[in-house]
Amino acid sequence: MPSPSPTSFDADRPFRLNPAVALRPEPFGALAYHFGNRRLSFLKAPELVALVRALDRHGSAREALARVPEGRREAFRRALASLAAADMIIPQ
Repeated sequence: MPSPSPTSFDADRPFRLNPAVALRPEPFGALAYHFGNRRLSFLKAPELVALVRALDRHGSAREALARVPEGRREAFRRALASLAAADMIIPQ
């Protein structure tokens, strides 16, 4: 199944961290490394790292995003879309 592009990200679907991805904590957030496609992504906020780690505990990405302060919600939705396009997070 192809990964969603940032423009086709469906926040109404449930997502989870790809099992092929490792998150390495950093002072700025985390590095996400995909062992399958060897991509590296920077999660530039500790709150984004927490959101990504908790995705599988929510019925949809939108539900998970509802816990993010409104002023940061759209930026985090775009970050999730980029992570989905890079296969870092995958639909459940």
